[in-house]
Amino acid sequence: MKRKVILAAIVVVVVAAIFFPSTAWMRQKITHYKSAYRTPLDPTIMVPGSSASQDRFDTLITQLREETKTAHSVLKVKVATNGHLSYTGAIKRGDNHPFIVIAFDNNRDGYVNINKQAKWLAIAFKDLVKPYHFNHFSALGHSNGGLILSLFLEQNEQQLKSVTIDRLMTIATPYNMESNSTTERTAMLKELIAGRTRLPKKLVVYSVAGTENYSSDGTVPANSVNQGKYLFQNHVAHYTQITVTGDDTTHSDLPQNKQIVLLIRQYLLKENVPSRAPTKKRRTITPTVATREIDGGGETP
Repeated sequence: MKRKVILAAIVVVVVAAIFFPSTAWMRQKITHYKSAYRTPLDPTIMVPGSSASQDRFDTLITQLREETKTAHSVLKVKVATNGHLSYTGAIKRGDNHPFIVIAFDNNRDGYVNINKQAKWLAIAFKDLVKPYHFNHFSALGHSNGGLILSLFLEQNEQQLKSVTIDRLMTIATPYNMESNSTTERTAMLKELIAGRTRLPKKLVVYSVAGTENYSSDGTVPANSVNQGKYLFQNHVAHYTQITVTGDDTTHSDLPQNKQIVLLIRQYLLKENVPSRAPTKKRRTITPTVATREIDGGGETP
């Protein structure tokens, strides 16, 4: 009887010695798989600037469809001041690279409103992740849309651990608002700098400015756009400043600017584009990447 008890005890010990490490190993593998797995669905979220509606990027999207020969589907979301969401369009089955435009009923300018819009963006984002189950995305913001996205990234650190952002491109985003100063910081820039340690560490950022005279695009001072370096540099994986000059570089024209469309294709959508893209008319571009600042080592992907 005593021998049976001893044998049973040995069996239990052996089984436990095998079972518990195996279980821990399986859990570790499952956790690693979940963190490494990237969903096929990889949307590009677009946020317009102040006074712009959910139709702001229609011309840009048309150009992207024509040049890439890819029929990206478009889903538009409008957020009311009470957080209610209105949807138009749809993400078509089989389209893994759709465009999602998020706009706001209250699309007015101003520091207070931009902060509200960042919170409304978080509401829309959370509602989108539920049915579509994507775990990574890229984003494009024009003008104050870039501020809204930047605030959103800082204010939703926990959620963005499970749904990561790969790339962010901002176009004519006034990080220092309307200020042309290189030394004085507005409340917006101070807030963004204060929260920069919460930015996703693997994020790749492209900040695009458009100027006809190197000082302004007619609305946003170039110096204000360039202040983004104090927000992103050394706090994300890579940060690149790009200045486009010549035709169609006024503030409202920039999302449709042919050269910027090419930049979106190359850097945001990660397409293989020709070294010289066809354009309807010749323009002066000097140079496409006027200032290049790379953080985190290596070359910009």
